[in-house]
Amino acid sequence: MPHKLDASQADFLTTLRTTLATRYGEGADISTTVRDILRNVRTRGDAALIEYTTRFDRWDATAATLRMGVAEIEAAANECEPAIRTALELAAQRIRAYHEVQRPEDHRYTDAAGITLGWKYAAIDAVGLYVPGGKASYPSSVLMNAILAQVAGVRRIAMVVPTPDGTINPAVFAAAQIAGIDEIYRVGGAQAVAALAYGTDTIPAVDKIVGPGNQYVAEAKRQVFGIVGIDTITGPSEILVVADNQNDPHTIAADLLSQAEHDESAQAILITNDAHFATQVEAAIEQALKALPKRGIASASWRDHGMVILVNDWEQAIPAIDLIAPEHLELAIDDPDRIAARVRYSGAIFLGRQIPEAFGDYIAGPSHVLPTSRAARFSSGLSVFDFLVRSSIMGGPAEAVQPLIAPAATLADAEGLPAHALSLRCRT
Repeated sequence: MPHKLDASQADFLTTLRTTLATRYGEGADISTTVRDILRNVRTRGDAALIEYTTRFDRWDATAATLRMGVAEIEAAANECEPAIRTALELAAQRIRAYHEVQRPEDHRYTDAAGITLGWKYAAIDAVGLYVPGGKASYPSSVLMNAILAQVAGVRRIAMVVPTPDGTINPAVFAAAQIAGIDEIYRVGGAQAVAALAYGTDTIPAVDKIVGPGNQYVAEAKRQVFGIVGIDTITGPSEILVVADNQNDPHTIAADLLSQAEHDESAQAILITNDAHFATQVEAAIEQALKALPKRGIASASWRDHGMVILVNDWEQAIPAIDLIAPEHLELAIDDPDRIAARVRYSGAIFLGRQIPEAFGDYIAGPSHVLPTSRAARFSSGLSVFDFLVRSSIMGGPAEAVQPLIAPAATLADAEGLPAHALSLRCRT
């Protein structure tokens, strides 16, 4: 049964915090295993990469077959069903249009002292995109990462995707083709992250690695951070639905299960101001689970991590939302904008009864790569900004600089950095 909480209780927020914390266990320590893989690929390059690929993905990899040729990519993409390709093309158009508006501009100005200040942006040169392989891979994630990099101006995108037992998802290669990616390697796991970070004879190193993966991929990204940039370390998916009794309980049940089916550790939370409606939603979930193909996963998620929170009014919901800092927040209520304006922390907000989270996963436009595990408190979803670096700019004539030399040198003296002070005073 899901956890039941009442926002009217005096210790509600404390109980909520404790309940949220129980979701994140220690888990298996795979850091040593991953460190060994990274070290092996760093020192032995292609030889180690081929050994790991042959062992874990069960096909006879060679240096010549790691990279897919143009004809191979085209053949794989051509297996994609036409309806799926059409949907991917529409999604790509919407994703590109949204993020082109997001691209920032360089700026300069002169302050009151006469100093020129500003900033300029430059695109990261090379990005590695990790895509989970096999039948359980997600073509939408290709678009949600690659198109943002392209809008930012990234010149090289190298995609790595494992093909266990030779299995491919044609839609993934159709998405890559739509996104214009022609550098694709049939490798996965921590070894693929190592190849992207350190480079091998076959796979040149990149500057940043993005894209979802299993726990080994996540740990590998954690360990190579600093050598390369990474997008984020993501955890299991989450959804928080704020809903009143004007909704169909079966619709809200479907919204909650849309994330529960991802993983046994995914979390679906309902906040409502009607106890009877909450009971209806729970019954609808149990009914829907009977016919859901992934009912084993979704049932475990709802049973172990699901939550129902009762509030007297939506004002009571706001502190709970900010404490949860959900990956996805649905506001299936009247006047959702009023609550959205008050919420501080959420990866993405879905306004009203007609825009479910799944709409954002595929077709809305904003990237669906979002912070999980309460990380929305300090980070944001993937954007064009993640593929840009910013340089500060400062300059000015002598008459503007001179009055500021002495106070700057005073601060250098105070910090015990005489060469700093000398560098300043040489200009007086």
